[in-house]
Amino acid sequence: MISRIDLRGGALPEGAALRDLLPRADFDVTAALDKVRPICEDVHHRGDAALIEYAKRFDGVELREVRVPAQALADALAKLDPEVRAALEESIRRARLVHREQRRATRTTQVVPGGTVTEKWVPVDRVGLYAPGGLSVYPSSVIMNVVPAQEAGVESIALSSPPQADFDGLPHPTILAACALLGVDEVYAAGGAQAVAMFAYGTESCPPANMVTGPGNIWVAAAKRYFTGRIGIDTEAGPTEIAVLADDTADPVHVAADLISQAEHDPLAAAVLVTDSAALADAVERELVPQVDASKHKDDRIAPALAGRQSALVLVDSLEDGLKVVDAYGAEHLEIQTADAAAVADRVRNAGAIFVGAYAPVSLGDYCAGSNHVLPTGGCACHSSGLSVQSFLRGIHVVDYSREALADVAHHVVTLAEAEDLPAHGAAIKARFGWKVPKK
Repeated sequence: MISRIDLRGGALPEGAALRDLLPRADFDVTAALDKVRPICEDVHHRGDAALIEYAKRFDGVELREVRVPAQALADALAKLDPEVRAALEESIRRARLVHREQRRATRTTQVVPGGTVTEKWVPVDRVGLYAPGGLSVYPSSVIMNVVPAQEAGVESIALSSPPQADFDGLPHPTILAACALLGVDEVYAAGGAQAVAMFAYGTESCPPANMVTGPGNIWVAAAKRYFTGRIGIDTEAGPTEIAVLADDTADPVHVAADLISQAEHDPLAAAVLVTDSAALADAVERELVPQVDASKHKDDRIAPALAGRQSALVLVDSLEDGLKVVDAYGAEHLEIQTADAAAVADRVRNAGAIFVGAYAPVSLGDYCAGSNHVLPTGGCACHSSGLSVQSFLRGIHVVDYSREALADVAHHVVTLAEAEDLPAHGAAIKARFGWKVPKK
């Protein structure tokens, strides 16, 4: 059901050599670029007509228009199951609590008397947010994208999600209801690379955006790469992944359930246990059998994901080695189920999000922890962060120097300009002082 990788019995390799030993899904964004390029350029040239055509080709729906009518949003919210509404509202409330605290303040530093540098934080003008709608429906992703954008102060927010044949070509009604709860009234029925192209180029119904965020399939990731430079992106999200670092204090029932919870997303989802306890690995492997057998999505997602090359039980000699392995892996979601889990978690350097102890499973973070679940995948946690308020802000330095403050440092500026063989840089300073550099 799941393979084993035994790294015991010797010193672990360093860097890339260790990463190469660890499981990872095949996710070739570069190869997908050739397929999304003509779709993106077709949207560029034909706008809404191209989006309507792709909805028919890829989603099996006949659209009259791409933008979702306001009444459809209101209807979706009115018909939403009260318990689902309550859960979404609580998720929104907790996400706002966390993300509101992330907003950076403008700060001014007095470098010298009369010379200051101010760093001000300015939100992007307009963002396009993507909510997936393939194997599952993700109103939680609506929350995770919209809340940080709103808390950052983004004035224009649009959201796109694939049209659904079962709902007359509209996105899933729970997606629409989540938008209504959040006050997002600009929603589009478009999926895949064509949705990213819509935001990047703009169409008759959708003005172009400065940035696109949100998880999606390989075609969404490839389109984000295609448009990098034209628009800002959050990350090229790959298949979801969980790593669990556990010792013999962990409950194998919990560990198995958590591995399955991520495998439920997609046949390419990664589920990795790293442990110094062979007994725990054995117990987890036994526990997977009845839990997988009882799962709704056993055959189409969970079993293929656990059996895939991206999933494994990884055995190490010690918890110290386990930390090296999880840092090399750089998991999207990392659970720490060890003795003194908080202290162990504090030592982790590379992870999209860390879940500490037996009662902070990834599922909590997916919905109601208050944290964000749009996180780096594919090892990108070693250099990238998850979605946050900062994702939608730009830091701008404002330099304000008086004549006296410039005079005090002019000779250094001229010296460095001449050292770099850029005399015109120095001349721009000299021109302000009658072409004579003030002496210290």
